[in-house]
Amino acid sequence: MKTPLESEYDLGCVPRRTLANGSQIPVVGMGTFGSDKYNPDTVAAAVVEAAMIGYRHFDCASVYGNEVQVGSSLKQVMQSGVKREELWITSKVWNDMHGDGNVIASCKQSLKDLGLDYLDLYLVHWPFPNFHPKGCSVTYHNPDAKPYIHEAYMKTWSQMEVLLNEGLVRNIGTSNMTLAKMKLLLNDCTIKPVVNEMEIHPHFQQAELYDFMVANKIQPIGFSPIGSPSRPERDRTPEDTCDTTDPVILKIAERLNVHPAVVCLMWAVQRGEIVIPFAVKREQLISNLKAGMSTQLTADEMNAIAGIDKKCRLIKGQVFLWRKDQTWEDLWDENGIIKQ
Repeated sequence: MKTPLESEYDLGCVPRRTLANGSQIPVVGMGTFGSDKYNPDTVAAAVVEAAMIGYRHFDCASVYGNEVQVGSSLKQVMQSGVKREELWITSKVWNDMHGDGNVIASCKQSLKDLGLDYLDLYLVHWPFPNFHPKGCSVTYHNPDAKPYIHEAYMKTWSQMEVLLNEGLVRNIGTSNMTLAKMKLLLNDCTIKPVVNEMEIHPHFQQAELYDFMVANKIQPIGFSPIGSPSRPERDRTPEDTCDTTDPVILKIAERLNVHPAVVCLMWAVQRGEIVIPFAVKREQLISNLKAGMSTQLTADEMNAIAGIDKKCRLIKGQVFLWRKDQTWEDLWDENGIIKQ
């Protein structure tokens, strides 16, 4: 493996954003969810490749089922000369570990699997305790599934605060939250989340939630920033749209002579997001990183992309529904109402 001095991109050129507590996070990270398509060894090999290119931010989760393999890659990266403090490693507690004491146990397991003494960021993956088997179909229903119960979520969040106070994690945050749920959390928590990881791409911009996060000094991290072309079949529906074939995106890509996916990433970073695109191919890893180091979109182009929001959620979460007669919209508190 190449040492940092031999990296193909100057690490100093990869921008970082400063969080509310002063922590600095690289604006581009590598997602490690293989999406039921890429096995753990393939993802782990991509982590090594990404680090050689210049990545220092890796977004992991216990449910991805590859933290042991990713941990081996991180060890290889650090043995090559990359210092631990240069890395930003995120993990997440899965839905089946929301119970008393389980969040702390889950974090310690991720630390063991990843071979780390601390995590830079730990997230509550979903606000529900509902979970599903790997590779399940969209029709799967867990008979023990429950709606969002705020008191239960606060018990989970209090354990996140313990992890922070004990130094096992440096930052804590949320994922897949809605405006209604986030308002409840901010009202009742002792320590505020510094980030919220959320689906964001040109056809699903979540402007109201995004602006709320920014106003409350919570950094948005956008997953599926190019529209999640490798998402599982259970998350695909006939009405889904494709960001990278949108005429506005194609026109900008033609001007810049880049792939349309790069335009999506440029827009996100210039908007102020952190992005965590998934890739395993070297050329895609390179183009994703370059996109985060670019500010080539004009104000008119940024405005044009703002105008193509189709409110097209791709990661709908149908498998987390608690009643069989529901639709996926019930998970997302449309009209500001938390469904029970």
